[in-house]
Amino acid sequence: QVQLVESGGGLVQAGGSLRLSCAASGRTFIPYGMGWFRQAPGKEREFVAATTWSGGRTYYADSVKGRFTISRDNAKNTVYLQMNSLKPEDTAVYYCAAADSWSGTYRLTETYNYWGQGTQVTVSS
Repeated sequence: QVQLVESGGGLVQAGGSLRLSCAASGRTFIPYGMGWFRQAPGKEREFVAATTWSGGRTYYADSVKGRFTISRDNAKNTVYLQMNSLKPEDTAVYYCAAADSWSGTYRLTETYNYWGQGTQVTVSS
């Protein structure tokens, strides 16, 4: 079993930055890819960013492209989400997830096999 634990959330003013971390533990961890999703109150969980574990291809939602950067440290079994130029509309609970495989479906929540518990990000105006 794989456990994912997010950290780094908090309260920040608009225009500020936060760096989220997601540490994986459990069985030998070699996912195909990792993703970040977010869910605001009353809204569905939405895709934010994803990366393949080997090769490091990255993908972003249009709403965060140019502001957010996903990266990973394979040796530490950790994936990061650097968030810059934050906006109030970025306020949400952020979740990391791991997928054993995907076929161009990295934007879909059902692609992912493991999920973290989430970390709150609040951006004040």
